Amino acid sequence: MDLKLKAISKSGIGEAIAKAELYRYLNEPEEAESICRDILATDPNHMLGLRTLGLTITDQFTGGPSDRYAEVEKIFQSLKEPYERLYYTGLLCERRVKAQLRAGRAPHTLLPLLERALQCFAEAEKVHPSGNDDAILRWNRCVRLFQSHPEFESEQVPSLEAWDGPPA
Repeated sequence: MDLKLKAISKSGIGEAIAKAELYRYLNEPEEAESICRDILATDPNHMLGLRTLGLTITDQFTGGPSDRYAEVEKIFQSLKEPYERLYYTGLLCERRVKAQLRAGRAPHTLLPLLERALQCFAEAEKVHPSGNDDAILRWNRCVRLFQSHPEFESEQVPSLEAWDGPPA
């Protein structure tokens, strides 16, 4: 059997995007990613296909070294609209922070990444399309995330027990 990938038609891209979004909603990001890759094989500059691919990869973040952060950053930086580049880069940073928190990383080590997300959302807000408050909604979520983890503000230094000190 010849196992070669088959190309979808340009006229099928709209339906394929809908299926990719459905698989994301069903929490099946690998299936959504596969569909996005089919879309982009047919139309490499399909902006919605690129955005959806980036989001499906972030759906798979575990907070570990196998997360494809650099790949998603490159995808989002290729978006044509400045607002989208900023907004989705902020979303990437936010999702990476949340995945790493779930994986047990110390919040204070993630503060620069959370600050980058906030910076991206603030810049996106300056150039947002009329009626689109998504950057504000994400900003607010990041602020609430920060507020819910007081450990973001300072490194938690464990108390030293007597046997942890220098010899007397």
